[in-house]
Amino acid sequence: MKNLIKKLTEAFGPSGYEKKVRKLIYDEIKNYVDSTKTDKLGNLITHIKGKGIKVMFAAHMDEIGVVTSYIDKNGFIRFSNVGGFFPVHSLTARVIFANGSVGVIGEEQRKTMSDPIEMKKLYIDIGARNKKEAEKLVPIGSFGCYQRKFQDMGQRITSKAFDDRIGCAVLIEAAKRLKQKVKNDTYFVFTTQEEVGLKGARTSAFDVAPDIALAIDVTGTGDTPDAKKMAVELGGGAAIKVKDRGIVCDPRIVDALISTAKKNNIPYQLEVLERGTTDATAIQLTKGGVPAGAISIPTRYVHSASEVLDTDDVDAAVRLIVAFLKKDRSSIID
Repeated sequence: MKNLIKKLTEAFGPSGYEKKVRKLIYDEIKNYVDSTKTDKLGNLITHIKGKGIKVMFAAHMDEIGVVTSYIDKNGFIRFSNVGGFFPVHSLTARVIFANGSVGVIGEEQRKTMSDPIEMKKLYIDIGARNKKEAEKLVPIGSFGCYQRKFQDMGQRITSKAFDDRIGCAVLIEAAKRLKQKVKNDTYFVFTTQEEVGLKGARTSAFDVAPDIALAIDVTGTGDTPDAKKMAVELGGGAAIKVKDRGIVCDPRIVDALISTAKKNNIPYQLEVLERGTTDATAIQLTKGGVPAGAISIPTRYVHSASEVLDTDDVDAAVRLIVAFLKKDRSSIID
């Protein structure tokens, strides 16, 4: 899967600008599903025909980014965040804009190095000598994202935008392994604008009207030096979400995922995330309500230009989805 992950993560795609990512996903998955469509908000909805209940899996295509908001007389660009942009991860990072222009994130001089890094004191240096030059290259309202290549470190890999291109890669690989053989009517949905309010999940779920749904996304870990205590680690298997800031996962789905993992000898761990949420939160509240859960891929340094994950966890997530869909899940809502 590494070549697929490389293509997806290196693609440009901040919230609202998912077109290139959507085209890559469509080209990869079109021969492994029965139908595809793109809705008005840009969600790619793919369908594998089955019987009984509708099961929806969602992974978001967008990544965090920036948007230019002001240019000073010397050509330095001020910007606003698009999604959960963390200043601490950004100093001297490179960003690329939709037209290919590249800049470096700098900051105003701090009085002491112990002072906090503040968003309002950051700027982007695109090499312009003045405001006129900068405006030609990157006009106000230009969207950008981190520029960072995928790197294969062996068992583990690093790149920008694992959140959530890795979820997209997992669903594509699951579709390939399933070969259109599922028990229930199955939808793999690749959503837009998750990072700015779970927007694509809300509209696509209204369209699909699933009986049960699961989001595929990343989650943080507690396995780095002096990390906040969290019972998720790289290499520990797919993380079955129990709760996060936005959702209490349906216990029936949690139990079904655990029993599936045990029966198929798939490594798994349980996730309780104190901050952050996924598309499952929006899907759960669609129409009359949807029993929802999530499978997460443990990831270090989330929302940075160099996220890190373990390929065994990716494979475990794929295997869990495939095994889950090979059994009729109607009993979850009986």
